[in-house]
Amino acid sequence: MACETRRLRVCCAADQSQKGNGMTVSITGATGFIGKRLVQRLHADNHSVHVLTRSRSKAELIFPVKDFPGIVIADEPKWKDSIQGSNAVVNLAGTPISTRWSSEVKRDIKESRVKVTSKVVDHINSSPEGSGPTVLVNATAVGTSETKVFDEQSPSGNDYLAEVCREWEATALRVNKGVRLVRIRIGVVLGKDGGALAKMIPIFMMFAGGPLGSGRQWFSWIHLDDMVNLIYEALSNPSYEGVINGTAPNPVRIAEMCQHLGDVLGRPSWLPVPDFALKAVLGEGACVVLEGQKVVPAKAKELGFSFKYPYVKDALRSILL
Repeated sequence: MACETRRLRVCCAADQSQKGNGMTVSITGATGFIGKRLVQRLHADNHSVHVLTRSRSKAELIFPVKDFPGIVIADEPKWKDSIQGSNAVVNLAGTPISTRWSSEVKRDIKESRVKVTSKVVDHINSSPEGSGPTVLVNATAVGTSETKVFDEQSPSGNDYLAEVCREWEATALRVNKGVRLVRIRIGVVLGKDGGALAKMIPIFMMFAGGPLGSGRQWFSWIHLDDMVNLIYEALSNPSYEGVINGTAPNPVRIAEMCQHLGDVLGRPSWLPVPDFALKAVLGEGACVVLEGQKVVPAKAKELGFSFKYPYVKDALRSILL
């Protein structure tokens, strides 16, 4: 941890204007699953954090002053000043996709990402000359496919999520050329307190767990700690630029994922969930689970990023045991 902090400060001196010995980072989506852990990490390493939120009361509950002294909670009218007073911005905002997709939900999935990203980019671009953020780390995702292997060079697909991602990334690309832009295409993030795993664990604990659909579809995952470390490295390391896949180096078939989950929990993985049942619950959103995607983090490996949890069984054991 100490070495990482020193490295961050050295890189910031070259890559960003500093305040004191650390960065000032503005974060959208800070109250979400990934955002909460990122805020904790940055705060623990003595960096200044601005939580950009639309619900001040929610943010104050998640980040109480007694536990997070010095943190700045900025509601929407104060986003501009917070962003322009920062060295870096991390944009994680977006409505969760793991719900039934009505036409209204689909519109919100797209607009929640594109509108916030547009607002963030506009505030960065209007910063006074010689000030403002010099790096934007923007979350994004990949489309779904039963057969393709996606690396950072792969063209996007034709499905709804791929369309969302194209517009999302295009909006981020409007940021001024002097700002280093890192677009992290995030896979399924595994952690105990949120994301897909939090929904799967209760089902397995009731002895009702099993593969989803055929079980043959790919599951591209990443441990929450590795996801936060990747964002942290993207903030600090000027070599990180462009598209980087935020997935572990060893994707698995979903049947294997469920088998490992059952083994770690001491529960069987025997009750398959058929396609029609998932479609009844999730509607069109079931495509995310039923088609899956095989994503490989070629760029992160090329950059020398060290995954703490390259194998899903080890990741699950660290989370659940």
